[in-house]
Amino acid sequence: MVLGAESQERIGAPHPYWPRDLHIEGYQPNNQPMWKILAFLFSVSGALLVAVWILSGRIRVAGLGPIRRLALCWFAICGFIHGVIEGWFAMYYADLPADQSFLSQLWKEYSKGDSRYITADNFTVCMETITACAWGPMSVWTVVAFLQRHPQRFILQLIVSLGQLYGDVLYFYTEYREGFSHSEMWHPIYFWFYFIFMNTLWIVIPSALIIDAWGHLSQAQRAFDAGSGAPPKRVKKN
Repeated sequence: MVLGAESQERIGAPHPYWPRDLHIEGYQPNNQPMWKILAFLFSVSGALLVAVWILSGRIRVAGLGPIRRLALCWFAICGFIHGVIEGWFAMYYADLPADQSFLSQLWKEYSKGDSRYITADNFTVCMETITACAWGPMSVWTVVAFLQRHPQRFILQLIVSLGQLYGDVLYFYTEYREGFSHSEMWHPIYFWFYFIFMNTLWIVIPSALIIDAWGHLSQAQRAFDAGSGAPPKRVKKN
């Protein structure tokens, strides 16, 4: 039996996602090549890195050494990825299979490494919505706080990094419990690069930033406790 054009559009074209028998209603393959999608992602991230590096070098702020400036570049890139790219997913996850907007095609490409995105998996939608609404704006706030030497800067660094780490651990753990069934296991690009490498960054770097913030906040508390800023002892009233 030959399906009509309307029925074929409703069922969708054959897809590259796992498991292979996954039904994706209305799916339309990307018309943008992989290299162009990845070039967009890495060129914007690279431009942000260069811009924040130059800006942090021109603004003379005590304590902004090379490592701290790289951390600010990281938070700026996080602001873009969380707020724009993941924000797009949070708003349009239901339209991804058939949508041909550039950012939707970016998500359809990434879904080759994790098909939970193309099927609007409940955990993925909730996790990405929280990430876009919370960690996106707060990443930008963290950059501004460090450039202005705001006293809350290490608190912001700790909160954002802890949120990123927690979300990424859940992201990996839920997929582990499902047997890594949403990607072609051991594929050099889709599994190892998209799924493993790109997400491992949000475990390694936030972990280092959590340790860094922990050390600075502990040092500040010790100085406060040892100095005249310690709260006065209460005198019992008879």
